[in-house]
Amino acid sequence: MKKILIIGAGRSALSLIRYLGKETAARHWQLTVADASLETSKRATQSLAGTKAIAFDIFDENRRNQLVSEADVVISMLPANFHIHVAQACLAYQKHLLTASYVSDAVQALDQEAKGKNLTFLFECGLDPGIDHMSAMRMIHKIQAQQGKINNFKSFCGGLMAPQSEGDNPWRYKFTWNPRNVVLAGQGVSQYLENDTTKYIPYWQLFRNTSPITIPDYGDFESYPNRNSLAYQQVYGLKDVSTLMRGTLRRTGYCAAWHVLVRLGVTDDTYQIDVSGKTYADFLASFLPAGAGTLANQLINYTGADTTALEKIQWLGLLEETPIELKKATPAQVLQKLLEAKWQTKSDDHDLIVMQHQFGYTLNGEYTEHYISLAVEGEASGETAMAKTVGLPLAMAAKLLSRGKISRKGVIIPIYPEIYEPILAELDQMGIRFIEHFS
Repeated sequence: MKKILIIGAGRSALSLIRYLGKETAARHWQLTVADASLETSKRATQSLAGTKAIAFDIFDENRRNQLVSEADVVISMLPANFHIHVAQACLAYQKHLLTASYVSDAVQALDQEAKGKNLTFLFECGLDPGIDHMSAMRMIHKIQAQQGKINNFKSFCGGLMAPQSEGDNPWRYKFTWNPRNVVLAGQGVSQYLENDTTKYIPYWQLFRNTSPITIPDYGDFESYPNRNSLAYQQVYGLKDVSTLMRGTLRRTGYCAAWHVLVRLGVTDDTYQIDVSGKTYADFLASFLPAGAGTLANQLINYTGADTTALEKIQWLGLLEETPIELKKATPAQVLQKLLEAKWQTKSDDHDLIVMQHQFGYTLNGEYTEHYISLAVEGEASGETAMAKTVGLPLAMAAKLLSRGKISRKGVIIPIYPEIYEPILAELDQMGIRFIEHFS
C-alpha cells in the first residue's frame, strides 16, 4: 500500500488534496494531510474517506522525520524556503519528493545524492512553473521532431479575476495568491533575449516595458518580462533561438498605474518608516517633493501619471485621510495593507488563469507564428483556478510516481514526455486544455 504525505493544506492545496483523496481511496492507498493548523487540514480533507488530517510544525525536526519516514511519496506545499528541510528528510529516509515551487540552489545541490539513492525530486510541477513547462515542451518537441527550427519563443501567464468578478475595480485585479509576492513582483533585473540581443530591464523601468496580448474569449491583456528568461534557453533546448521571453500577464492599464507606485518608492521593502498616527494621504505626501496644489496634482507633476493611472491610485484610497493603523513598517508593507483591503476576493468571486505560448518557427522553408492559449476559471465549489492549475498537475505526478511511471531520478522538472504527456492528457479530459491559433 502506497502512502502519500501532503505537507501544507492552504487554499492552493485544495484541488491537490481532493484529487489524491479520491485516488488513494480507489487504489486502497493511504493519504495523510499535515498542516500547522489542525482545523485547516481537517477542513481540506472533509468528506474524503480514509484520509488522515493532522497538525504539524515544520520546525519540529523529530516529528518531521517521523512523518517523512512513514511515507512513500512526500508533497510539500509549504513556502519555498522550507522545501530544503523536507528534501533533506526525504534524502535521509529515501522518499520521493514533489512540489510546485522553483528549484532553489540548495535543492539543486542535492541532485547527485538523490540520484545515488534512486529518488525522484520533482519540482516546478504546478502552474507557472509547471503547466507552462509541460505545454511548451510538448510543442517544442513536436516542432523539433518535424525538423523545424524555432526562431522565437515567448511565454506569458497571469492569475487574475474572471470578468464577472472584477466588479467596479479599475485595476481588474484581486489577490488570488500571496499578497506580499504581488507587491514585490519584478524587483531586481529582468533579462530576456530579443533579436539575438540580451535585454536587461531594471525594476524601475519594468512596468513600462509591456507588450499587448490577446487571449481568445477573454480579450486584451498586457505582459511585462518575468525574472531571468535566459535560464530557460538551456532548459528548453533552445540554444539557437533569437528571441526568448517569459512574462507575467495583467489587464491592460494595470502596469502604467503600478509603474507610478514604483516611481514613488512605495513598493520598497528594504527599510522601515514610522507611520504611527499617519493616514494614507500622509504616507503618500512623504514621498512627494514639496509643492503647491492638491495631492493629486502633486502626484501627477512628480510621476507623470495620466488620468487612467490616477483613477486607479485614487480608487485604492492612497490619497485619503484614512488611518494606516500600523506603527513601523516598510513602504511595501503599508501598501500591502491597503491593497489587502481593496483587492480582497468575495465568497462568490471566481478567479481566472490565463496563459499563452507564442512560437515562431521555420518548417519546410516556411515561417509560421503559432500560438497556444489557456484560460481556466475557478468554480463555485471553492476550487479556484489557481488551486486547480497548481494542484492537479502535482497530484497527477504523484499518482504517476506512486505507480512507478516516472523513471527519471534526481532533481528534475516536468520537461520530459513521460511526465508531461499523461498529465496534459488528463488535464485536457478535465477541461484544462490549450487552444491553438495562428497570428
